[in-house]
Amino acid sequence: MIVPLDLTDDATAEAVQWIASQSYAVEAELVGSTAMPGLRESVDDIRVLPLRWLGGYVDNELVAFAGYSKVDGVLDIDRLCVAPSHFRLGFARRLVEQVLAEGGPAIVSTGAANAPAIALYEGLGFRLVDTVVVEGGLRIAQFGHPGLV
Repeated sequence: MIVPLDLTDDATAEAVQWIASQSYAVEAELVGSTAMPGLRESVDDIRVLPLRWLGGYVDNELVAFAGYSKVDGVLDIDRLCVAPSHFRLGFARRLVEQVLAEGGPAIVSTGAANAPAIALYEGLGFRLVDTVVVEGGLRIAQFGHPGLV
């Protein structure tokens, strides 16, 4: 079940932070870098992000989430995390599809060596727009969904 999340709720915010730390730890291994900011964010850091949140639940337990915004008509998927225990069950795909259902072009970024995420985004119609190197030497692949590329 995919529903909007309210991060003013302590339990929800703590679950988002826990899933983020677990998911980003796996991505850090995949890309060979711990330079991603989401890896070390606190609950308070996450709460102040100017994002809308969607969550995926199983048996009343949050197992995945997306954080996104819409600026000048462009959907920016800023966060997409799944608890490792629920990888490859379709949560990431369903979350991205729900964000895309709002309409308009979209952008998303991931570690350039994160093959599972890249396969997901390309399978949903995203195309590589650019690759950049950010602080800490982390290579980031930026993708656009129709309307940007």
